[in-house]
Amino acid sequence: MTTQRLRIGAVSLRAADALILGSLFFFSLLSVLFFKRVESWWILVLKNITVGIVYIVLNRLSDRTSGEFWKFFLRMMPVMLAYAYLFGAVDKLQMIFHDRWFDDDILAFEHMLFGVQVNVWLQRIYSAPLTEWMMFSYVVYIPLYPVLCGIIYMRHGERAMEDYFFTLGLTNILCDIGFILFPVASPMYHSVRNSFTVPLDGYFFTCLGELIRAHLHFAGGSIPSPHTAAATIMWAMAYRYHRTLFWILSPVVLTLYCSTFYCRYHYITDAVAGILTAFLALAAAPLLIKCWDALVKKRSSLRS
Repeated sequence: MTTQRLRIGAVSLRAADALILGSLFFFSLLSVLFFKRVESWWILVLKNITVGIVYIVLNRLSDRTSGEFWKFFLRMMPVMLAYAYLFGAVDKLQMIFHDRWFDDDILAFEHMLFGVQVNVWLQRIYSAPLTEWMMFSYVVYIPLYPVLCGIIYMRHGERAMEDYFFTLGLTNILCDIGFILFPVASPMYHSVRNSFTVPLDGYFFTCLGELIRAHLHFAGGSIPSPHTAAATIMWAMAYRYHRTLFWILSPVVLTLYCSTFYCRYHYITDAVAGILTAFLALAAAPLLIKCWDALVKKRSSLRS
């Protein structure tokens, strides 16, 4: 993975930076072009601009910081928070091309494949210990984001960290675009929720999972599942840079795949689509980086 930077005036951009800023611009452009279908479109555009400016400032601060920890921290946090922001920013854009959610299509497809509604059928095997393990795997994904980044940076340096950032970001952006192209509300925002008669009883991590559902989730943001997509990238990066950690994470990631539909956050189709999206990003990232390096080289030659 390259660490080459494209200099535009006083701004110096890595590949992941261009991906984030380009996505902010693209979502802002969609907001303007489809302003009649985007609620408070101008507020979304202003938020995107503000996030972009803050992101650039924090990255410049990271470049000027000499301490190893703070240099890493001020690089990692803006990237991670930007990906989280983009997930929320796409909420208002999900209906710019369509007038309905496609949950019924997903449910019909899954019923054709399995003969049952998978999310509803799973109630037969619910138990507090199983639900707690499922919720643990779902929730641990959040701290795993920065922890894995730190491990990769300490063991392999900046180039490996930028590889992680770019591939993870590409996966997230592909998921965000998927929410717009094929909006699915998810089980808890569709009438199928009326078929859930068995509560998701558990303990500590179950409570955390329900807090996430109540305060961080919204109708949509469903297919491809960003949870399974990002988890697949993290698992692949662990295999690439820390093989022992890959094996440690294996049962957690495999459980996470199931937890997305067991815990009613997604349909099983969403989970599979998320995994496939991650493999697409893993295949596309090296090609895009080659294009980035070529652009940086061309720009540098023109300046010289």
